[in-house]
Amino acid sequence: MRRDIFQAIADPTRRAILVLIAVQAMTPNAVAEHFNITRQSISKHLRILSECDLLAQKHEGREIYYELKIDRMKEIDSWLDQFRKIMEKSFQQLDEVLFTIKNKKK
Repeated sequence: MRRDIFQAIADPTRRAILVLIAVQAMTPNAVAEHFNITRQSISKHLRILSECDLLAQKHEGREIYYELKIDRMKEIDSWLDQFRKIMEKSFQQLDEVLFTIKNKKK
């Protein structure tokens, strides 16, 4: 079952897992060491992230390493970019208003 990518980032634990795995590929046990929750909960979060196609599994012997699929993160970035542009425009307008006010006082 494929989940929506935004389900992955809706949970703070999953966002933290993404940050960890972005730095280096990790096993579920290595990920679990960074959290005060059960290994079973970590597995559930990893499964959701995998279902959202944000993580790839790489097998090395008996170990499974999870790696971030950075290309999938671009979908999130594209969605956020629209808000970034709105905020930049708002700040630019504010700068113009403040500049006008400052020049009128002179």
